[in-house]
Amino acid sequence: MAAELKRYEFVADKRGMVWDILLYVPTAIALIIVGSQLWYSGDQGFAYVVVFATTFIVLIGFNRIFKTRLMLLPGAPTALSVSKSGVDLTLRSGAQVQLVKNVRFFSDLAGRSIGLAGIDLTGKSHQHIFHKGQFASEAEFGEAKASLRIFK
Repeated sequence: MAAELKRYEFVADKRGMVWDILLYVPTAIALIIVGSQLWYSGDQGFAYVVVFATTFIVLIGFNRIFKTRLMLLPGAPTALSVSKSGVDLTLRSGAQVQLVKNVRFFSDLAGRSIGLAGIDLTGKSHQHIFHKGQFASEAEFGEAKASLRIFK
């Protein structure tokens, strides 16, 4: 992209990974226990709902840990380049994605993560979340937030 402002290389967020494991694993275990108790107490209808919720929580936790925190899945961004005309993402698979249309930047209220959404050159929609721990330093995280504000 022309007029590239800055490139940010991501690192694995192991501290955030531990936090997510401490959040999702006990939740899934508690739901499995509740579902088992409901199943054997004769309330199989509600047990199905609890098992579905458990499956949903496990999938969310897996994606959050392995895609956004550890960047191990092929669709996980490993680098971000910001320019005035759009955003370039380098994915774990080696693919380059250029977000050039409807690029939107979102920041959470706690200031620990940022979201990025947009449409690439092929018309495919992309949504990604970047955590503070994925950046080399807090200063780099702040700089990335400031450079992405043009897409707010």
